[in-house]
Amino acid sequence: MTVGISKKPPISKTEAEASRRCAMRERLGVRSRLATNWAVLPLIILDALCIGGSMVAAYIVRFRLLSYYAPFSSAFYTQLVLIATVAWVILFALFRLYHFDRLFSGPQEYAAVVNACTAGVFGLVLYGFIGRDVEDSISRGWLVLVWFFSVSTIVWVRFGYRRLVYALRQRGVFVRRALVVGINEESVAVADQLCASPKSGMDVVGFVGPVREGAVTASLPVLGGLGDLGALIERLGVEELIVIPTALERESLLTVYRDWGTDSRLHIRLSSGLYELFTTGIQVKEAGFIPLLSLNQTRITELDALLKAVLDRVGALLLLILLSPIFLIISILVRADDDGSVIHRRRVVGLHGRRFDAYKFRTMIANADAYLEAHPQMLEEWQRSGKVQDDPRITGIGQFLRRYSLDELPQLLNVLKGEMSLVGPRMITPSELKHFGRWQHNLLTVKPGMTGLWQISGRADVSYDERVQMDMRYIRNYTIWLDLEILLGTVAAVLKGRGAY
Repeated sequence: MTVGISKKPPISKTEAEASRRCAMRERLGVRSRLATNWAVLPLIILDALCIGGSMVAAYIVRFRLLSYYAPFSSAFYTQLVLIATVAWVILFALFRLYHFDRLFSGPQEYAAVVNACTAGVFGLVLYGFIGRDVEDSISRGWLVLVWFFSVSTIVWVRFGYRRLVYALRQRGVFVRRALVVGINEESVAVADQLCASPKSGMDVVGFVGPVREGAVTASLPVLGGLGDLGALIERLGVEELIVIPTALERESLLTVYRDWGTDSRLHIRLSSGLYELFTTGIQVKEAGFIPLLSLNQTRITELDALLKAVLDRVGALLLLILLSPIFLIISILVRADDDGSVIHRRRVVGLHGRRFDAYKFRTMIANADAYLEAHPQMLEEWQRSGKVQDDPRITGIGQFLRRYSLDELPQLLNVLKGEMSLVGPRMITPSELKHFGRWQHNLLTVKPGMTGLWQISGRADVSYDERVQMDMRYIRNYTIWLDLEILLGTVAAVLKGRGAY
């Protein structure tokens, strides 16, 4: 280690505040390294119980509940369950299912569980070839049931355990203290995101490094320069360094890695440097032994994308069937209130920037666009916020439909067609893209939604800047459970009718 300070400098006020926060965690008995180990141990026990229980359940189903006429040995299966349970736990360890970086990662962890269980079943098949006695042959039906029961139980148990860990992390348990190395706009964005996401398991205590022009660090203190890094790591018990390459000179970046890259106490994580693409998923792939970054075309991928697609299509189909009488009633009322078409087509921007027509029940007079052009003050308000309060173009039935968001029900057809999602960022017209500035790319990596965070946070009363922030927050923090939470919140927001015009 080349960076070291033999004589400790005085502790600054900002560092004292960071030390106070860490000391509070110490008094609660929450040392992160100890907590990390204790997070893994219950998981090993739970996995062993799930594995053994799945094999016993498969035995009961195959040999007790279903007809089985071939000879078999209960003693053989008893011995097999005991041996296989231990072997599978070891196999899970080889698949890094007890490595802290792999734990609590959602789809990646579950995919590893499926792979490990599949490998375990193949191991049982090989083990079955060892026995020469007819009674020692392993039932294929039992193997299939073992695979199904083990995957199902382990995934659900790990899911429940992950929710428990997330809840504990919000209370300061199972967290690792982190310093952000480098100070600029990107580092502040990274720190703010981690502070707003306690589920990440990182407790960011402050910044280290030279302050770049334009950086605002009001959220966390600047604890010192790069020369103070060694002392800060020791004093604060830091276990994570989040390095921001765009905030450091090349020599400084190499020095940080040279001094701390081999320290077993620390994990060094490198920010991508793509601040404008911050919400987009990134993969690292090697080409010619050179690690290269590639951006996902869509933000929501793999299992998350599958679950969201199922929720969208099934949910939209069921709602269309259940609400079909309401569709008919609204169509009659719209036509009776004002001459013109029942459905209004609004040209909006979708996934990857594709344009499509979003369907709505018409709530304005037939010549609404011409009326807007003839009133410059109203047009300016529309261009600024995308809404016009007390809009005189809205019909009588249109006021009612908008208040309770009934005008948007035809968008269920857009969801069924795959153009929209039930939950997502607010759909916008091509002219509104300018309000998203540097975040335009991120907005186009997900489908627009019938509802979203903006819908449950004030609807039209929310400013455009706030809408942009909410859309980016949704994209960054997406889970299927967030979608379900927003859908439930939307029902309450719509019934109140607040912020709709």
